[in-house]
Amino acid sequence: MPSKTRSVFRNAALLSGLVAQAQLDAAESALREEAVGSDTAGEISDENLANKLVDTHVITRYQADQMLTGRNKLNLGPYLVTDFIGQGGMGQVFKAVHNVMGRECAVKILPVHKSTPEAISNFTREIRTQAKLDHPNLVRAYDAGQDGSVHYLVTEYVPGTDLRRLIRSDGPLTMQQAASVIMQAARGLHHAHESHLIHRDVKPGNILVTPEGIAKVSDLGLAGFINEGDADPRAGKIVGTADYLSPEQIRNPHEVSNVSDVYSLGCTLYYAITGKVPFPGGTPNSKAQRHLAETPWHPKRFNPDISEEFVEVIADMMEKDPASRIPTAAEVAARLEPWATEVGVSPAPLTKSPWTPPPLPTGSEDSAQETDGARIDSEEFDSSRAESVSQWSQGTESGSAASQDTRQLPTRRRSGPLPPPLPLVQLPRRQRQNQTILLAVVASLAALAGVVSGFILRGLF
Repeated sequence: MPSKTRSVFRNAALLSGLVAQAQLDAAESALREEAVGSDTAGEISDENLANKLVDTHVITRYQADQMLTGRNKLNLGPYLVTDFIGQGGMGQVFKAVHNVMGRECAVKILPVHKSTPEAISNFTREIRTQAKLDHPNLVRAYDAGQDGSVHYLVTEYVPGTDLRRLIRSDGPLTMQQAASVIMQAARGLHHAHESHLIHRDVKPGNILVTPEGIAKVSDLGLAGFINEGDADPRAGKIVGTADYLSPEQIRNPHEVSNVSDVYSLGCTLYYAITGKVPFPGGTPNSKAQRHLAETPWHPKRFNPDISEEFVEVIADMMEKDPASRIPTAAEVAARLEPWATEVGVSPAPLTKSPWTPPPLPTGSEDSAQETDGARIDSEEFDSSRAESVSQWSQGTESGSAASQDTRQLPTRRRSGPLPPPLPLVQLPRRQRQNQTILLAVVASLAALAGVVSGFILRGLF
């Protein structure tokens, strides 16, 4: 009979509803057959049993890890959680499957400890924002709900990685690759703009790229309604990421408009083609000042293969004056389409680029321009601090909620810290009593089985 410690997994597996007793028995039988003649014959640990159930695709690695700690709550409403994706600005994000439709999705959770009226209001705003949008280059919102005290948003699950991780892993993109990704993102943003929505936080980490090269803009939770004005609780605050903020967002958040997203998308294109943010290093406030007053290094300094025509598009997207900027995301997509489709670009009359030709690189200057995206992508602004020296840590790395990175699930238990469990859900008293009764029944049946097997063994010998 398994010891009390080794029965933790079995009890959690049965209580979760994901594993039947017959499946546990089959896994144990298979392990005993595999162990015949070995020193471990007859001993089946929870760890080995969990691994066998993962190997046979009864449960996922994430589910097994949670059950090994005794956790059995692995669903949110009708959504069965299969893996942890990451931590986003609003909360944790899990991969899940609808228990009837079988559709994979991403479930974003508002943390219980942040469930203040204002947080719930903002979360509801995000749900309503995403529900308005349906475009192939935007992450779609499917559903929203509440499980006990937990509020959650269900969105399309996008396999692949985000643009920031892609660049940090593989280096800068070619003109064709960068044009394709940003063109698609621009089309998605144009659809949002037509619905009177501004993203406000366009950046590489919020552009997902599938293995097939499809780009989707994610994390519209910070989007603001163009026409809501002071009704938006974020009105008057600088919402966004320091490396990609438009000058007007910094000067006066009330002036944010569609072209603010165009500027941020231009900064994102700069990063995609060079591997550098426009103004690396320094504090968030110093970056803000540079967005207002300085010109970035010429992109050819970091990627000599870029054409001047391509540089001109980036420059037009990053004009300091909103009136001089490319006016719509649709026009951005149209300007980039020749490169994205690998059609030869007809040289258009060029205005003078705001970037001077790049000087010959020197080791010291290039070193000073290196940037660690993990140190800066998580910085957020508050207009009340815009003129003060920043006291924020730059060592915080944003999670992968927006990235939704996928990976091959290992069949062995993960090394290092376990992914977080689902937040605790306060169950009704009757449901808690029912779970207690079920656990007692399982324990009693296990004990009875041990007694019966003892009688049988004594009769045999």
